[in-house]
Order: sequence, then C-alpha cells, then structure tokens
Amino acid sequence: MIKNNLPKKYFSKTEALLWCFSVALIILSFCFFDRTNYLTLTASLIGVTSLIFNAKGNPFGQLLMIVFSLLYGIISFTFSYYGEMITYLGMTMPMAVFALISWLKNPYNGNKSEVRVNRIGKTETFLMWLLTVIVTVIFYFILSVFNTANIIPSTLSVTTSFLAVYLTFRRCPTYAIAYAANDIILIILWILASMYDIKYISVVVCFVAFLFNDIYGYVSWRKMEKRQSK
Repeated sequence: MIKNNLPKKYFSKTEALLWCFSVALIILSFCFFDRTNYLTLTASLIGVTSLIFNAKGNPFGQLLMIVFSLLYGIISFTFSYYGEMITYLGMTMPMAVFALISWLKNPYNGNKSEVRVNRIGKTETFLMWLLTVIVTVIFYFILSVFNTANIIPSTLSVTTSFLAVYLTFRRCPTYAIAYAANDIILIILWILASMYDIKYISVVVCFVAFLFNDIYGYVSWRKMEKRQSK
C-alpha cells in the first residue's frame, strides 16, 4: 500500500496551474466533441494526474498509470488501434507495475514520496536501443497480422513507448522525453482517427495536455537530479 504524507504545499504554483489547465482543457474538449464516452474522460483525467505525480518522482503516479493503461487499452480497441491496445495492456501496464516496485524500493533519503534519480551507463544504453529495435520489428509483424489501422505511426508508438517504460523503470530523467515523443505520435494517430469520428478529438486534446506535462516532467526531474546530487 502506498502512503503519501504530503505537505500542504506539495505542488508548486506552476504545477497546480499546469494540472488545472490540463484538466480544464480535457473537460472542455469532452463537452465540445464527445459528451458520451465517459471512459475516455475518466482515462484522460487519471492519466494527466499521474503525470503531475510522476513529475515529482512520486510512486503514486505509477499506480495511476497502471489504471490509465487499462482504460486506454479499451479505448484503443474501439478504433482498431490494436498496436496501442497491445502496447498499453501488454507492455506499458506491466512495466508500470515494475516501475512502481522499483520506485518504492529506491526512495530518496527514506522519503517514499520521492524516488532517487538514476543514470544508466553506455553499455546499458546500447542494450536498451538493441532491445528497442527487436521489440519494434516484432510488433510490426504482430500489428500487420491484426490489420492495425495506420500501422507505421502505430509501430513508432510501440518504439517510443518501450523506451519510455524502460527509462521509467530505471528512474532516468529522459523517460519524460521518450513519453513526449510518444505523445506527438499519439496526437498524429488520434487526429487520423478523428477524421472518421469527431469524438476522438477529445483524445487528441488529452495527449496535447500529456505533452505539456511530460515536458515539464523532464524539467522537474533535472532539477531533482541536481538537488539530490548535492
């Protein structure tokens, strides 16, 4: 069980504004373009909340990411984005579980609400990229068998997702850059989907909000890394 003994002013004004702006953007897009699929709204709100906790290095963010992955996998299935469904249910969600365990086992100075920032060496970086290439090739053929819609961006989404979950598990600041790259690809994917059904614009807006949060997450982790190194 995760217990967070958070101070009253745990989030900075910037973080509070970013979260409020993201939530407002998601709710407004839902009201304008969807109004029926509350699963998408719920997933988006859980996802954006997980990112603000992740930006603080708080394991609670990984717990929320597990829930988001499950809901997003269901949403992806509705538009035959089997790559997204398989990626999030078969890779992102299990890796979020491992990341949660890793973050809980590596607190900074005994503070369970902040993970110790880590760096990976050149050998591990090489192996990470090698694994990424292997995973990408395997998933391309799997997605081809399932006649996945928009297979090229779907495959690239697998690539960036794998990098993101691996770096998250290893507690590296660059995890947020990988997620930001994944956000851009997902924005493209769901724009293509929204050409067939306007309700998916709310998913596009969701990942636009995610992009801003992941960029902030990288900045936040760099600051955390410098503070911890002192």
